[in-house]
Amino acid sequence: MGESRLPLYFGHAWQLLRPGGVFLNHGIALRATDQRQAGPTFIDRYVFPDGELVPINAALRYAEQASFEVRDVESLREHYALTLRHWARRLELNQDQALQVVDKPTFRVWQLFLHGSAYFFTSGLLNLYQALLLKPDKGRSGLPLTRKDWYR
Repeated sequence: MGESRLPLYFGHAWQLLRPGGVFLNHGIALRATDQRQAGPTFIDRYVFPDGELVPINAALRYAEQASFEVRDVESLREHYALTLRHWARRLELNQDQALQVVDKPTFRVWQLFLHGSAYFFTSGLLNLYQALLLKPDKGRSGLPLTRKDWYR
């Protein structure tokens, strides 16, 4: 989801929710302090040709502009690095089966993507977050007061 489409994305989510409804936005983000790389990257060229990562503050700004109330934001960066390593390990353990579906260059692209992405999340160059957004109902949220209360 590129930045230019975020107003449409959050506007559509807003329209689909009833008052008091919640929306969990799960996204991968660049750090706001990092400059975007000029020219196509490996991921642009081979994995997500139309992808565009934006800092979390940009995504939250568009969510608020769509009238959402930001209720909670959680980083799952380290969790996602572990997930990517697990996926890479599973892909490599099942290489013979994978190569029955895709060719060797495609297999290698995904192998490099998974390992490279794990590095970017481990090093903090990318973040994975979940933002809990609320469509308020006349000022009432109806939500538990704390994150701990969500899990009860």
